[in-house]
Amino acid sequence: MSQPAREVKVAIAGATGTVGQRFICLLASHPYFRIVSLNASPRSAGKSYREAVKWKQPVPIPKQVLDMTVKTCEVDQFGDAEIVFSGLDSDVAGDVEEGLRKAEYAVFSNAGNFRRDPLVPLVVPLVNPSHFGIIPHQKETLGLNKGFIITNANCSTTGIVIPLHALEKAFGPLETVMVTTMQAISGAGYPGVSSLDILDNVVPYIAKEEEKIEWELGKILGGLSDDLKEFDYHSKHPMKVSAACNRVPVVDGHLECMSIRFARRPPPSPQQVKDALRAYYSEAQKLGCPSAPEQAVYVHEEADRPQPRLDRHFQNGAGVNVGRVRECKVLDIRMVVLSHNTNIGAATSSVMNAEYAVAKGIV
Repeated sequence: MSQPAREVKVAIAGATGTVGQRFICLLASHPYFRIVSLNASPRSAGKSYREAVKWKQPVPIPKQVLDMTVKTCEVDQFGDAEIVFSGLDSDVAGDVEEGLRKAEYAVFSNAGNFRRDPLVPLVVPLVNPSHFGIIPHQKETLGLNKGFIITNANCSTTGIVIPLHALEKAFGPLETVMVTTMQAISGAGYPGVSSLDILDNVVPYIAKEEEKIEWELGKILGGLSDDLKEFDYHSKHPMKVSAACNRVPVVDGHLECMSIRFARRPPPSPQQVKDALRAYYSEAQKLGCPSAPEQAVYVHEEADRPQPRLDRHFQNGAGVNVGRVRECKVLDIRMVVLSHNTNIGAATSSVMNAEYAVAKGIV
């Protein structure tokens, strides 16, 4: 992908939160996105970013944003940005993002408020950027010229949907997916889970998380209607999904143990599955999106990999790691998947979605 002839001005809503901080880390050195506005709650507005933020990232605050003045999330406070990246909490994201769309901003949201909206694509950029095809219908329906909303998926869904899509591309529809997650505490935001709840413990419940996995997979893996106005939610090949979600005392990196059954009989062998995962190459990679990983799915041969501490930062956390691919005696194939939940599971997906939109002339 050749870089656009112009720089693209961007704003970050929820800039002081943990996802907003990840956006800043990714965008501060981006080849053509330039941060022009940092927006957050009224209690942060009017302060310099260094004064407003409780920085929780493992790298220093990028110099170019240290002294930027934080603004509110009122629509008139986003200036001449073309793109707004939203890292807002869901309790406030809905109204803010709707107002930004009406004001003709291109909104790339990490929040869950519009994921079920029939006009809004739920896009994991390494899987289904073809769903951007509904954007003209979204704009026409709402009477907009430039404004739209794109959402990325829940972090636990994102990690598994990439290898699942790669396997569907290679071997046809999946019938059953069973997944048990071990999710990092950063997925709960800041201040997140109390130390007395998570240290020396595993919490076998994350509110609404299992439901999100079970329905999001259908929207992402399904297609668009021929007229590009509806999602089919994988209805042509119904897929049963069962998820069990757990919070574990790991800072970053969701580890997910998954068993799957293929519609195809006989099913592929473990070696065929590994070969297909290694060979998978997404459209975002083909376009050369700057945030895309070199390899969408990295397959480990070691018996004890992937591991969060060892593998979450591989490829800047933009791809997924898969290991322990083997036969399942109940279904067909089982494996372990690791993804960096605040990179490919959150901010990196939104940035990559925006890069794809620029490459395709949608922005």
